[in-house]
Formats: sequence, structure tokens, C-alpha cells
Amino acid sequence: MPGVPEMPGGLRLPRLPLIIGTLAMGLGVTAALYYSRLGLTLSHYDAKAHLVVSRRILDSLTPGWEQIGAVWLPLPHLINMLPVQIDFFYRTGLFAIGVSILSHALAATSIAATVLALTSSRAGAALAATLFATNANILYLQSTPMTEPLLFGLTTLQVFLVTRWVLAGQLRVPVAAGWVTVLACLTRYEAWPITAGCFAASAFAWWRRGHSLRFVLPVYARLALYPLITVLTFVVFSRITVGEWFVSGGFFVPDETLRGQPVAVFTNIVDGVELLAGAWLLRFSLVALSAVTLVALWSAGRSPMLVPLSLFAAAALPLAAYLAGHPFRIRYEIPLVMAGAVSVGLATGLLRRLAPVVALGVLAFVLDESRPFDQSAAMIREAQLDQQTQPRALVTACLQARYRGGAIMMSMGALGHYMHEMSASGFDIRDFLHEGNGPIWDSAFTRGPAPLVEWVMVEEEAEGGDAIVQRHRQLPRLLEDYTKVCSGGNVSLYHRVRNQGS
Repeated sequence: MPGVPEMPGGLRLPRLPLIIGTLAMGLGVTAALYYSRLGLTLSHYDAKAHLVVSRRILDSLTPGWEQIGAVWLPLPHLINMLPVQIDFFYRTGLFAIGVSILSHALAATSIAATVLALTSSRAGAALAATLFATNANILYLQSTPMTEPLLFGLTTLQVFLVTRWVLAGQLRVPVAAGWVTVLACLTRYEAWPITAGCFAASAFAWWRRGHSLRFVLPVYARLALYPLITVLTFVVFSRITVGEWFVSGGFFVPDETLRGQPVAVFTNIVDGVELLAGAWLLRFSLVALSAVTLVALWSAGRSPMLVPLSLFAAAALPLAAYLAGHPFRIRYEIPLVMAGAVSVGLATGLLRRLAPVVALGVLAFVLDESRPFDQSAAMIREAQLDQQTQPRALVTACLQARYRGGAIMMSMGALGHYMHEMSASGFDIRDFLHEGNGPIWDSAFTRGPAPLVEWVMVEEEAEGGDAIVQRHRQLPRLLEDYTKVCSGGNVSLYHRVRNQGS
């Protein structure tokens, strides 16, 4: 068909998803400008910290691949690694925001294409994409350097490619879907359970549509190599760089109201989704999830509809994290808003002629309760929890007045966002000694920093104090060669008073 673009594997993408994706990009640019004018672009501490991790790969006391780190997955930081070496992109996050906007548009396009492919309903496809793209919390995230938008774009594209593979009926390894899976699994941990769910659901669909497991399972054994090799490579990298196969703790104070409390955890997850999506979208999502699941299980022809429902597997991350005691974070529930939007679009598409009327009704209820650009949206409130920017600026000024060179020991795990703030005062990542500097940090942390650094900066309050503060409690002589010169915003600056080697 002339004028219809081809997707990987020779699949053609209808015009409607492309139109929706274009509109989503325009909305995304508008949102980014709006939140920039409000001064909210880099309000979230992790937005700044992601830029710091990207920058430190090349700008560090010990630059190199070890700086990629092993707590966060590496793809977002590798994408931004070169652009953030330019101070403008580093301080504004503009390039990373551009990646977020493109990812937002990709997600809207993929969501619409998936629903359209499964239901042939334009109304259902438009509804699903609109519920996703106009959510105030999702719009805010795509206006920042956060990593969730890239997750949304890659996992929805993965779901679309796997769905079209099943619908096409050609049982051979979908290479494009495999490589998109690799990228998704290197972006955020939510992609890992989504991938498992996506592969399981699509394998079931192949079987229900008459293909023998004797032929299906070998294909999936080869397809599974994509995520398995990716995850294995990452855990080996983690072991080499930080000495652990998988970093799951040590960067938060456990919340005993959640740790080991499955009922409390489930309640918090549901409450989080309701705060993000609104009560109406939550209700519609639960009904749609049940209806689509029943239809997909009952009808062999509808069984591929289980594939996009695998997006709900993102719930595995907050479930595991909260059971381990991780403090509640509202953004951990945002992928479930995306999953809910897809399920509502699928269920609406099944209604055929009633779909347009139902879509308008659903949209009216949802947007009346949860409107785009809502400054009181839950994600925006969470982004503004850090109220110490101005008090910390006083500490930066104090350091500037005294600084004559020398390294500054500072925990990136606790104060990475502050390192970014200090860039406006001329400090680069290579001015800091942090956890990513390996043996140098280990020596300063275990034996004392005096032989190595002139200054020490510590976070004294958040999460019970940073790593340096906690080590100081264990080893009181750690900072015996230093005197506190100023403090503010829970941060204290220490200066070495004993001249080492004299």
C-alpha cells in the first residue's frame, strides 16, 4: 500500500498510530515548555542524579566504563553520556528531555498500534493512547531527564512487535522484537517482569491458535537468549564494578510498615495507582483487565490480547521493593497507569459499534477527575519533596569562598543531585571523590580521607545520614583531621586542618 510506512519484519503501520504519535509529541513539547517555565524540570533529585551518572563516565577522577555504575541500568546514561559533557546539556538536561519526549511519542504510537491490531477499533486505539499521553504524571515525567519515559517507549514497542508477530502467524524468532527487548531490559528493572509476561503470554497465544508446543518452545528458547544474555551480562558487570551480583539494598532505610507486609504493600500499590490515575481510570482498568483476560482465555482467536496485558507485570518491581522495605515511591506505580490505559482501550475496542460512544464516556469521566498539566498531580508533588536547594546553596557559597583546590569527598548515592547543583558554581564531577572511584574511595572510606582529600561533604539527615555519616558513627576518628566550617539544608562541609605529610 503506497504511503504506509513499514515496520521491522515487513509489517506495515497504519496512519492512525502515526497521527496519534505526532500529536503526542506536540503535547510533550508543550508540556516540557510548561514545566520549564514553572521551574520544575529538574526538581526531582533523581532527574539531576541521572545527569550526574551520565556525565561521570567521562568526567571523573577515574573516568571509564566502571563509572556506568550498577544500581541503575545503563542504557539511559549511555545515551546521554556524550551530550552531557557539554555544560549546557548537563545543566539543563535538554538532550535527555528530548529523549523523553521522543519516547513518550513512541509509546503513544505503539499503544495505539497494538490496540488497533488486536481489535480493529480506531476508537479503542485512540482512547488507550489518549489516556496514557494526557495523564498529568506521565506528561510531567516526559518533561524531565527521568528514565521512565524510555521504559514506556521501549516496552510498548516490544509489546507491539510481539503482538504483530503472533498475529502474522510465522513461527520464527522475531529479531526486531528481540533487540527491542534487549534495550528495554537495559533501561529499567520493570522491563524484566514485563518481558517474562510478554513471552509467556505470546507463547500461550501461539499454542491456543493451534501450534504445537514442540515447535513453539524451541523458538522461545532462542528468543529468550536476548533478555537472558542481557541480564547475565549486567549482573556480571555489577559484580566486577561494585562487588555484588545484584544491588538490592544499602541505599535506603527500611520502612518497617512495608517490609514483609504483603497486605500493606498491596494496599499502597493500589492507592498509588489511584493517586496517579484517578479513581475512575482505576475502576475502568480493573473491569477492563478482567474482561479482556476472560475473553483472551476463552477465545483462541483473541488469545493474543494477553500480550499487552503483560504490561501489568511492572507491578512486580514495587511489590518486591516494598516487601524488602524500600520506602514508598509514587513513580513506581506509574507503569501501571500505562497498563491500565492499554487494557481500557482493548476492552473498549471489543465493543465494536458501541466503542466510539463508550470511549467518549470513559474519556469524559477520566479527564474530569485527572486533567493534563495539573500542578497538584502526585508525581509533581513527589518531585518537590526536596526542599533544601536554597539552604544547600549557602554551603556551596561557603565552599567557593574557601576553595583553593583539592578533592571533595562526597557520597554520590546520597548527594548526586547536589553535585549537579554545584555545577552552576563551576564544580565538575572530577572535583569529587565518590563511590564510583573504586579503590580510592574505599581507602578514604575505610582508613580515613585525610591523605586523599581536602574537603568532605556529608548529608546528615535523609535516610539516616549518608554512607560517610554512618561510617563516622562506626569509626569516630574518621574525620578527626577535619573541622566543620559550615552547614545548611542537612549538608555539612568539613575542611582538613591537619597538613598531611608534614
